[in-house]
Amino acid sequence: MRSTRRTRVTRTTAAALSAAAAVLTLLPAGAAQAAPAAVAATPPAATGPAPVASGSAPGGNAAILGIDYGTWQRDVASVIDAARPGIEQRIAASPAGEKPAIVLDIDNSSLETDFHWFWTFPTPAIAKVRDLTRYASERGVAIFFVTARPGIVYSLTEHNLKAVGYPVSGLYVRDLPDLFDEVSAYKTGKRAEIEARGYTIIANIGNNQSDLVGGHAERTVKLPDYGGKLS
Repeated sequence: MRSTRRTRVTRTTAAALSAAAAVLTLLPAGAAQAAPAAVAATPPAATGPAPVASGSAPGGNAAILGIDYGTWQRDVASVIDAARPGIEQRIAASPAGEKPAIVLDIDNSSLETDFHWFWTFPTPAIAKVRDLTRYASERGVAIFFVTARPGIVYSLTEHNLKAVGYPVSGLYVRDLPDLFDEVSAYKTGKRAEIEARGYTIIANIGNNQSDLVGGHAERTVKLPDYGGKLS
C-alpha cells in the first residue's frame, strides 16, 4: 500500500511540475512571480488529437493505460448524480450561522488531469463536479481544494481552477514538510484545519481512498480510479 501511494504521489507531482515548466516557458520574462494568464499550449500535430468532450480518451496517462474517456465520464456522472440529491438536501437544511463546506481533491476529481497531455493548460474541469460546486457556492457553501500537488505549482493550480469555472474558497497544497507524510494523513490534517476554522464539511469528494479516509467530513463521494490507475 505504501508503495502504491508513493507511486501515485510521484506521478501526480511529476505531472504537475511538467505542466508548470511547460507553461512557465511560455510566459514573458519576470512573469513567473505574477498570477499566470491563461495559456493555450499547442502540441505538435503528430502527438495526437485535440481534447474532445466525449468519446475515447483525448490523450495523457489515461490513454496510455487504455481508460476510455467516455466510459469514465459516464461513471463519474453516475456517482455525482447519485450523491447530489443528498448534498442538496443537506445544504437546504443548513441551520442559521453554520459555515458549510465541500472539500475536493483536484486530479481526476475536479480536473480531467490524466485525460489530457501534460502541456494542456488550463486542464479542463470535470463538468458534473464543477456544476455541483457552483450550485453549492451560490447557496453559501465554501469550496476548498486539498491536493497532493507540491507548493511550487500553487499559483498555476489556483489559476487553472478559476479559469475553468470553479469557485475557490481555499486551496491547500503540500509544502516541503508535508511531502514526507502519507497523503491520507496530510489530507486528513488539512480537513481538520478547515474544521478548526469553524466550517462543517458536508461532503468530501475524491477519486482515491487516500482522499477520503480519516474522517472530518459528514459524507464521502468516491469517484472512479479503476484500481488506482488514475492519479
